[in-house]
Amino acid sequence: MSTPNTTPGKRETLNIRIKPEERSLIDRAAKARGKNRTDFMLDAARLAAEEALLDQTLIAASPDAYAAFLARLDMPPQPNARLRKTMQTPAPWEKG
Repeated sequence: MSTPNTTPGKRETLNIRIKPEERSLIDRAAKARGKNRTDFMLDAARLAAEEALLDQTLIAASPDAYAAFLARLDMPPQPNARLRKTMQTPAPWEKG
């Protein structure tokens, strides 16, 4: 997706109303990430905006290409060393 604007420039003001406990939560999270509140909120809002727009992305394919895509999805994976290793590795919640 797009990268943040890294060139210095004028920023606009955005005012929001927020509950004190939400502000405190955001401040604690920002501090944990080594950011100030503004940068933390801008990063979070930008990411949410990009994800919302990506969810609306339409991929067009011809009927033949779509049928070929579905056929590939239905094909079982061919055995290989990486697949065997993955299948033999315990899930993180199973490790003890």
